[in-house]
Amino acid sequence: MSVLTYSGIEGFFARFAALRPHLPGDVAARDRAAAILRVQGLPSIRDEAWKYTNLRPVAQASFQSAATADPSALLARLPQLNAPRLVMVDGHYLATLSTLPPQVKCLPFAAAPKFGTLANPACEPMVALNTMLAEDGFSLTIPANIDAGLIVIAHLTTAARSTHPRHAITLEEGARASLLEIYLGEGAYLHNPVTEIHIGEGANLTHARLQDEAEEGFHLGTIYARIAAHSIYDSFSLNIGARLSRTELHASLAGAHATAHLNAAQILTGVQHADFTTIVSHDAPHGASRQTVKNALAGRSRGVFQGKIHVARGAQKTDGYQMNQALLLSPDAEIDSKPQLEIYADDVKCSHGATIGELDADQLFYLRSRGVPESQARGMLVRAFLSDAIDMVANGASRAVLETAVELWWQRHPA
Repeated sequence: MSVLTYSGIEGFFARFAALRPHLPGDVAARDRAAAILRVQGLPSIRDEAWKYTNLRPVAQASFQSAATADPSALLARLPQLNAPRLVMVDGHYLATLSTLPPQVKCLPFAAAPKFGTLANPACEPMVALNTMLAEDGFSLTIPANIDAGLIVIAHLTTAARSTHPRHAITLEEGARASLLEIYLGEGAYLHNPVTEIHIGEGANLTHARLQDEAEEGFHLGTIYARIAAHSIYDSFSLNIGARLSRTELHASLAGAHATAHLNAAQILTGVQHADFTTIVSHDAPHGASRQTVKNALAGRSRGVFQGKIHVARGAQKTDGYQMNQALLLSPDAEIDSKPQLEIYADDVKCSHGATIGELDADQLFYLRSRGVPESQARGMLVRAFLSDAIDMVANGASRAVLETAVELWWQRHPA
């Protein structure tokens, strides 16, 4: 089979034309997404939601229809945890590499293709692109009242291609689970996953994500979470990889007394660009949301935080909070912060804030005066700054993996 190379928006359409007869699922939904994308194109900095993140490098990049390479080297980089795992390679679910608890149900998207009910291709161009080109993914279900424990989900990319996996995660009533998603890759590629999460009444999901894509890779992930009454969605994203990345998280607190934690940390250097965007919709009363996002930026890197809290008219007694903190380790680093509150209820408690600064000179002097080398002293202060956010991860094994990733990053890129 010959390898085809494609680039730009027209390259995606050419890829769709070649794949269309073989793609699983509702072809009409794919055609509608293609029509939307044809009109809107890829997002640009003229779009308010993308004003800080320029996708021109993605539009100018070339991708291939290459076959999957041997993922052994990437598998070896996964943390050695005594936990079940689900493995995706180049956007395809590989049951042969996956081991899941017997009570957990998992189907590949290709076998049971459903585009879900939360994603909105009409408003999200990258979701439209995913809907047009999704070939596979996974559908993971935790049955009612089952505690599935920790499950590792590995996303591995081996070739210079664009992948658009479609995932669904469902926790039925009273279910519990801790998911640790790890993104790794080699070379220059585009990873554009879309994930729908449904959390049933009284369920509890702890969701940690380690985005450590290849240095030349692009990661544009969109997550939708619907949180039912008396349920908890506790998420944390650590973004340390990729040339350009954006994590966009839509959380709907759909039932009374629902809780959402959307925390994150971004550690960047060189010319990396990472965007963490959240839209939290309080649609029912007595909901609580918490967001703490920390950025440590070295070199000429750029971090972005956009956080919007929307409180519907009937969502009385809402408690919403968001905080963005940035530590600039270089005079050339940049942070863009855009917190927003949109409130239509009159009995709520909502607040937001942002702080930007450099390393504390007095603290650095204190460590240096006691014989700590400058690089080590700076590393200690940066890790202390980030630890408040990482400590929020409830699952101990996931938290240890994230802490190790930060330590290894600092060893590779002492600022």
